[in-house]
Amino acid sequence: MTITEIFLIAMVLILAVPFLVWRIFRTDYFAPLVVVQIITGILLGPGLLGAAFPKYYHFVFTPQVTLALGGIGWWSVMIFVWVAGLELDLPKAWQHKRESGVTASFAFCTPFVFGCVAALLLMAWRGGWMGARTQPWQFVLGVGMSCSVTALPILVLLMEKLDILRKPLGDRILRYASIDDIAIWGVLGLVLMDWNRLQRQALFLGGYFVVSYGFRRLMKRLADADRWYASLVWLAGVGFAADWCGMHFMVGAFLAGVVMDAAWFSRQDLDCCGGSSC
Repeated sequence: MTITEIFLIAMVLILAVPFLVWRIFRTDYFAPLVVVQIITGILLGPGLLGAAFPKYYHFVFTPQVTLALGGIGWWSVMIFVWVAGLELDLPKAWQHKRESGVTASFAFCTPFVFGCVAALLLMAWRGGWMGARTQPWQFVLGVGMSCSVTALPILVLLMEKLDILRKPLGDRILRYASIDDIAIWGVLGLVLMDWNRLQRQALFLGGYFVVSYGFRRLMKRLADADRWYASLVWLAGVGFAADWCGMHFMVGAFLAGVVMDAAWFSRQDLDCCGGSSC
């Protein structure tokens, strides 16, 4: 079979299996589709079914197919992170800075501290779980950050079920989660920072603020139908620049969204992207 055919088989498995499980077993009450997709991805991966049926795994998920799926995954994560930055309403957060700052700080710091403690325990257990090229501080901060990440798709789906999405309480929760995301991506940028490319990073940050000003003026003049295309070009460009300077493309994706206004887009489209269905 050709690589294209095997790739499409992999896509059928990735798309069909979680949907069928979700529909047949009616898991929506306790496990929304995005949760089923995550669990199914683990099951279909090398750790479980791949270990139990290695011939199946090596036939479907060849290096070429995995590379192609990785490209789709990179872009999907970039869009998700971009929407997370877009959802952050900086003027409203500043207007309610005390309330937002205190609540978001506790929401971020509590799991972060416990995650850092867990990382220290992991480092001391059976020789440690840290990679050979990783510094201890990077491992500790990375695990702490992973425990603090806001699962926005899950959060949005949960608020939809509780009927508080786009209501005052739901807006507050999204604001807190978005502020936490700023801290999380800041920590990620620190962990992944390439200290040998500090000049590039300074150049990127300086150029980012200048170009962002021009981009905002451009977006205000564009028609609604053109803003999505311009935004995706902006997303790819900032992601590339951030990765080029050593700050990682996901940090760039978040920065691409932070300088944009959610009011430029319809709420239905944003909810679609934030819910991982783009």
